[in-house]
Amino acid sequence: MRLLYHLPLSPFSRKVRLVMAEKRLPFELRLERVWERRAEYLELNPTGQVPTLIEEGGLAIPDSGVICEYLEEAYPDTPLLGRTAAERVEVRRLVAWFDGKFAEEVTRNLLGEKFMKQLSGRGQPDAGAIRVGYAQLREHLKYLAWLAENRKWLAGPTLSLADFAAAGHLSALDFAGDVDWSIAPGAREWYAKMKSRPSFRGVLADRVPGVVPPAHYTDLDF
Repeated sequence: MRLLYHLPLSPFSRKVRLVMAEKRLPFELRLERVWERRAEYLELNPTGQVPTLIEEGGLAIPDSGVICEYLEEAYPDTPLLGRTAAERVEVRRLVAWFDGKFAEEVTRNLLGEKFMKQLSGRGQPDAGAIRVGYAQLREHLKYLAWLAENRKWLAGPTLSLADFAAAGHLSALDFAGDVDWSIAPGAREWYAKMKSRPSFRGVLADRVPGVVPPAHYTDLDF
């Protein structure tokens, strides 16, 4: 059985979970408290970050980007990188956008400050960083809405890894109650379409001690 080391509020872990579920690949989850820096885990992934996938046969695959590229190569029956070279460029561009720019400007300033900073013993949340995170989230939601309103899916005509990268970040932020969906109705409609997919069931079932998600979190009709 495949094993995925993860944290429930890690957008990168969520992305991999969604992709594996979309490809109908069975796997087990194992919580990895990355701030503990376990020697056994560092042998699997020297960065100490999540996620790490242990494939059937024992192959250890670190980093969500590497994992998703591996899954595309190893399990191509449900392709998520686009049909043409141009589509694959756009999918990869948006994955880089959400896992790079969005992660740095929004996720790190919100989830990083409000949860991971305290869990890892790095002090109290920085109110200034949180304000920046909310301001940047508004701008990113507007861009996401533009994509959703002008395309069938974020990167083009087909559901792709770009949608799951975005959904990993937005679902984690939504669990924490940080997303004001009224800012961008197009983004809200796209997210409602995403979380209605069967592959989203596991993510919607997540619970984190001390954090109560908003009532709409598991509501498929939003």
